[in-house]
Amino acid sequence: MSLKIIVLAKQVPDTRNVGKDAMKADGTVNRAALPAIFNPEDLNALEQALRLKDANPGSTVTILTMGPGRAAEIIREGLYRGADNGYLLTDRAFAGADTLATSYAISMAIRKIDGYDLIVCGRQAIDGDTAQVGPQVAEKLKLPQITYVEEILGVENGKIKAKRRLERGVETVEGPLPMLLTVNGTAPDCRPRNAKFVQKYKHAKTVTEKQEADADYTDLCNSRPYLNLPEWSVADVNADVKACGLSGSPTKVKKIESVIFQAKESKTLTPADDEIESLMKELIANHTIG
Repeated sequence: MSLKIIVLAKQVPDTRNVGKDAMKADGTVNRAALPAIFNPEDLNALEQALRLKDANPGSTVTILTMGPGRAAEIIREGLYRGADNGYLLTDRAFAGADTLATSYAISMAIRKIDGYDLIVCGRQAIDGDTAQVGPQVAEKLKLPQITYVEEILGVENGKIKAKRRLERGVETVEGPLPMLLTVNGTAPDCRPRNAKFVQKYKHAKTVTEKQEADADYTDLCNSRPYLNLPEWSVADVNADVKACGLSGSPTKVKKIESVIFQAKESKTLTPADDEIESLMKELIANHTIG
C-alpha cells in the first residue's frame, strides 16, 4: 500500500559547543551564536520513513520543520536524501516556544497538510532532551503513538508493526494507522545525500530566500514548481497566536551551561575499606547519593 508520511524535523544548535553567549536574557537559546545542524534523531526518523517509501511504491515523504528562515536548509537536506517535499513553519510569533507551544503549532500545520497515514519524528532534540514534542503532537491530533522505535518492521492491512528499544529489552508493537512514531538514536543512520537529488533540489528555496538571494530564481522556480518550498505563518495554519511562542510557553529556562569534567575532579582509590567508607560519606554529604 502507498503511504503519505510526514517527518517532523528540527534544525538545532550544536550543543556540543556551548559558549557564554548561548543563552539570551529571556531564557531562550541564542541560536545565532551556535552552528545549526539537523537534529540527529530526526535523521534516524527520516531513514525509517525513506525505507517505508522504498518498500511501498507510490509512497511520499514530506518534511515539516518549524524555525527561522534558515531552517529551510533542513527541508533541502531531506530532499537530498529522498524526501518528496516539505513545509517551513516560520513566524516571529513562534519564537521562544517550549514543547507545549511547539507541539500546538506543529499539530495545526499537520491539520493543514491533511491526508496522512504516518507521522515520524526523532525521540528528542539535542537542544532540549525532553522527548515531549512527538507524544504531545499525537495527543493533540488524537492519534495512537509508538515511542522509542528502533525499526519499522512493516505495514499491512492498515496496521504498522515496529520494534521498540527499551532499557529492559526489546518489544514488538503493532497499531492502526494513522499513527505517530518517535525514533531512537539506536535506529539505523540516515542514508547520505544522493548526488542526483542534490542537483535537482539545490535551488529549492522559500519565498523569503528567493527575495534575499543575489540571483533571480523566479523563472527557474516557475518552470520547476518542486523548487518552491512553502512557508507557513501563524495565520496560514489558523493557529491562536496566544498559544504560540513565548506567550504559549509555561516553561522558562533559567540557565544553560557546558559541563566539562577535568582531571582534578577525579579520585583514585585503593581497595582499602577506610577509603571506600570515606568516599561513601563524601557522596552522601554532597547528595550525590542518598
